[in-house]
Amino acid sequence: MTDIPGVVITGVSGRMGQMLVREVQASDNLRLVGALERAGHAWVGQDLGEAMGGAPLGCRVDDDPLEPFARAQAVIDFTSPDASCDYADLAAQARAVHVIGTTGFEPRHLGRLDAAARHAVIVRAGNMSLGVNLLTQVTKQVAAALDADWDIEIVEAHHNRKVDAPSGTALMLGEAAAEGRGVDLDTVSDRGRDGITGARERGHIGFHAIRGGDVVGEHEVIFAAAGERIVLKHIASDRALFARGALKAALWGQDRDPGAYDMLDVLGLKSG
Repeated sequence: MTDIPGVVITGVSGRMGQMLVREVQASDNLRLVGALERAGHAWVGQDLGEAMGGAPLGCRVDDDPLEPFARAQAVIDFTSPDASCDYADLAAQARAVHVIGTTGFEPRHLGRLDAAARHAVIVRAGNMSLGVNLLTQVTKQVAAALDADWDIEIVEAHHNRKVDAPSGTALMLGEAAAEGRGVDLDTVSDRGRDGITGARERGHIGFHAIRGGDVVGEHEVIFAAAGERIVLKHIASDRALFARGALKAALWGQDRDPGAYDMLDVLGLKSG
């Protein structure tokens, strides 16, 4: 018997899934107790280590989350919105901390996550890195200090296999800027400009997505006014930083009260 929290990792065949497996295996504070993939995936039924091309780990890849979740104290989940919602329901039943790095949620998904958070801890963030979460706080402060004569543009770049745009991090930065200005992002968001769009509307927040190669993640917040610009930027060069942030969140969530949290809570950066 051990007091070290057990972790289930979903979507283990993906780049983040495999990175999370390696980080948990290297951790003295967490232990791997389950690995999940979608039904029909070639890895299902195999030893996880062998499926990853290495030595056996003694952990089988499952497609049914019920048994793995029952023995877990945390679930780390970088999958898809629909899958994350299904996992949230089951993690809540198991009272396991659910760390969600999935992006691309719609309002219908968020409602399900809020319901699950009434029974268990959910830590959801568009980005798990310390640097990006600091950038979010700085963006909010700068937006609060500048009036609408300063145009705000958010530019993000990711690898060519990313399926959602703008990125969850870009939206997180947009929300921070909108909150700093005391406005609703949905009413001031400009995306995907093309053709004769007319002049830029005062007070709007623009988003631009770049996809190419193996870019891990770059985010830039531009505040532009007549004669001057302020540019805030974060560059991620190693995907492991997101995995390490997720592990930190899984540990932080142990023994917390049920509720919906984010990485600002985990990192102690939440402002009053």
